[in-house]
Amino acid sequence: MRVIRRITAAAAVASLGLALSACGGSADGGDDGADKVAGIFSGPVTDADLNALGLDALKAAEKDGASVSYAESVAVPDIEGKLRQYVSSGYTVVWTHGSQFYDATAKVAKENPDVNFIAEFDGVPEDQPENLWVIDRNFHTVFYPLGVLAANLSSTGKVGYLGGLSLPFSYAEVHALEQGIEDSGKDADLKPVWTGDFNDTVKATQFTSQLLSGGNDVIVSSLNLGVVGAFEAMKGTEAGENWITVKYTDKSANDPEHYAATVLYDFAKPLMAILDEIESGTTTGVYVMGFGKGADVSIGDNVPTEAKEAAEQAVADVESGATEVELDQSEVK
Repeated sequence: MRVIRRITAAAAVASLGLALSACGGSADGGDDGADKVAGIFSGPVTDADLNALGLDALKAAEKDGASVSYAESVAVPDIEGKLRQYVSSGYTVVWTHGSQFYDATAKVAKENPDVNFIAEFDGVPEDQPENLWVIDRNFHTVFYPLGVLAANLSSTGKVGYLGGLSLPFSYAEVHALEQGIEDSGKDADLKPVWTGDFNDTVKATQFTSQLLSGGNDVIVSSLNLGVVGAFEAMKGTEAGENWITVKYTDKSANDPEHYAATVLYDFAKPLMAILDEIESGTTTGVYVMGFGKGADVSIGDNVPTEAKEAAEQAVADVESGATEVELDQSEVK
């Protein structure tokens, strides 16, 4: 199995085919002469978050010549039917954006060996089909510097983690934050909570308020649309004394005074690299995201210099191999 850990700019570009169309109940086949790439998303592509990044990735494939279609707001129970719909419509590559879709994607891939599939998984799955590429989002590695940052920002020694669902990738983020806090040399504790929903703004406001009331002056969020509610809770606190970090896209405009950092993701890099591999005849493998490979940490302008430099050094240490971030998906007690 091929594992891509570092992709050069040249390797990240694939020469494929063109025409972007949104898909509801039925897929638009597009140009029969072009490679046909479909994306399946769990939420609306207008979310300025994970699903918008998925659409951006498809647009990059479109720009390089692929005939592209997508389905948005697809629930897990409906994923197999949507996958089979794209297969029957003649799509040559089908990508499911979200690790919750992995099992269904692997199942349909085994049933359709002549079609290429791309799925997301946190780690390397067992029994990966020969026509399935995996994008390992590698969240734990990218969250590690946030632990260093949070420990350096906190004046109370209390840091909160605000998650949506208590899933293995979320546990890995928490353990990575704990490693970062420990490695920082600061005396700080991490309090993880889960709202039960990545997009519920009301719950996010409630849980953030509870964390703040408990003295947690830095909130590391791992939400989608729900993070808007977390920002609302932050607005009633003193700027410079309480901080929040976000995930996927820069959401600093919600509250620049309390914004500390973003774990940025760019899914165009892995998608384009994998399409290039498929076109070259390699139909299975794992693309491991990380710094310089579709993920980065952007630190806000208002963050004190000492904390910013500590986080930047943490990123550099991970990139150089001086720091190895443990992948620990065990349940957080």
